Amino acid sequence: MFTGIVEHQGRVLALRPQASGARLEIDPCGWSHVPGDGDSIAVNGCCLTVVGAAAGTGGASADRTLRFDVVPQTLGLTTVGALRPGEAVNLEHAATAATLMGGHIVQGHVDGVGEVLHVRTDGGEWRTRIAAPAAVAAHLVERGSIAVDGVSLTLAAVGEGWFEVALIPATLAKTTLRDRDHGSRVNLEADCLAKMVTLAVERALAARGAAAAASPRP
Repeated sequence: MFTGIVEHQGRVLALRPQASGARLEIDPCGWSHVPGDGDSIAVNGCCLTVVGAAAGTGGASADRTLRFDVVPQTLGLTTVGALRPGEAVNLEHAATAATLMGGHIVQGHVDGVGEVLHVRTDGGEWRTRIAAPAAVAAHLVERGSIAVDGVSLTLAAVGEGWFEVALIPATLAKTTLRDRDHGSRVNLEADCLAKMVTLAVERALAARGAAAAASPRP
């Protein structure tokens, strides 16, 4: 579990195909967090498991490269498969019981990929409009929460198949969202509480409909 508060930006070193998908390597660029094997890291909002991290436990000269094995499903459902060497990525380590909930509950399970429709920076405000796939759009509520490339954001406006977020200077400075422009693809995760409520209501309505259909008619 994560909170959507990006802690650092890393830089992609390589994305190499392998039999089970791909091996992603990231330079943590001085990130103070040193993960161990099996630890979870959100990379642009996608929960990945660290592999081969033993070298990172040494001194300052040790290899601190973050390595992840990415399965085909993740490559197909997120933007991870399109990462290129030199590209910046948002990083957040898994939350603990002592973590401040500065954002919202983020699982790192991407619901779909959105596309930036336009960015408006007039009037002293930075607003980004993003097209949302149906799997995400069904759970969007104004002033609700969404994770965009792993960044916890508040929905400023919601329309038919799209939403807008207003980005504050701190978010622009500390995350990759400042680089997202028209046509950029971004990982989206809807608020998990909204998803659970939607599922519960859908099941209740389906059960009521089934019961009504099964009951004898006069």
